[in-house]
Amino acid sequence: MTYFPDYFKTYPNMNTSSPLHISLNTLPRGFRPHRHDFLEFSYVIDGMGSEAINEKKHPMSPGTFTFVLPYQVHEIFTTEGSQLQLYNCNFSMELLMEPGTGEGLHTLIDLGGDIPYVQLSGTENERMKELIEDMYREYQGNQPWRQTMLQLRLKEILVMFDRARPRSQPDTAETSSSRKGASLWPIIHYIHQHYQDDLALSDLAKQFSMSMSRISELIKETTGQTFVHFLRDLRIRHACGLLASTDMSVTEIAMEVGYGSYKTFSRVFRESRGLAPKDYRKLKGSQLPLPH
Repeated sequence: MTYFPDYFKTYPNMNTSSPLHISLNTLPRGFRPHRHDFLEFSYVIDGMGSEAINEKKHPMSPGTFTFVLPYQVHEIFTTEGSQLQLYNCNFSMELLMEPGTGEGLHTLIDLGGDIPYVQLSGTENERMKELIEDMYREYQGNQPWRQTMLQLRLKEILVMFDRARPRSQPDTAETSSSRKGASLWPIIHYIHQHYQDDLALSDLAKQFSMSMSRISELIKETTGQTFVHFLRDLRIRHACGLLASTDMSVTEIAMEVGYGSYKTFSRVFRESRGLAPKDYRKLKGSQLPLPH
């Protein structure tokens, strides 16, 4: 029997203008195998254990920082007699893909599969801990410019992680295989940049000089979804955020997320969320705001 790990598609604050959530967790017995379609970093502050990412294991101890890409299967193991305490931060890929910037942090996604973690010590570890603790306090509070500060902290943390990674690795069969597996990330990145356009598999085939069937196969293998469903999920997720956090009309939102007509958008939204866009907005508007 084929085993499928848990697939998480949501996290607190996902459908907002700042899709980011950070929490402090204690794991006395590790965490079961799972994957998700968003980004995650973790940082260990106490305890001992290990983590497997796509079946490749690394130790975890105070100062371990791990960067998990979307769709990677990962599992955490706690050493017997210990318990892991760590920060976990879930966030949207969109936070790394700001238009008009020179140095895009999306390159972290292209490279993240090769070196997914670092073991920090000394002043580097002290600085990383300070940044993450400050980010956690900011998240728990409600100060002006909170979203801006959270995104700035996220960028500082990821830049520090990237700088701490080795600049090169031995060209072994294992790393070559990892790079081969990472070849889809430029395609995923391109879809995230252009899902608001009239995007088709033929456009991807032309852009990346690959057959449509091969691109379709890669997307299915990595995400567990067809290209059509993957594209739909990105658009509907964006629409949910706009419905919950803006006063844009539903027709404007339909156009913003890549649908040429209100009728098509409304039908797809209802199929995906089980209710009409206007009803979704009313439901979210009637809910009390979360404390963070």
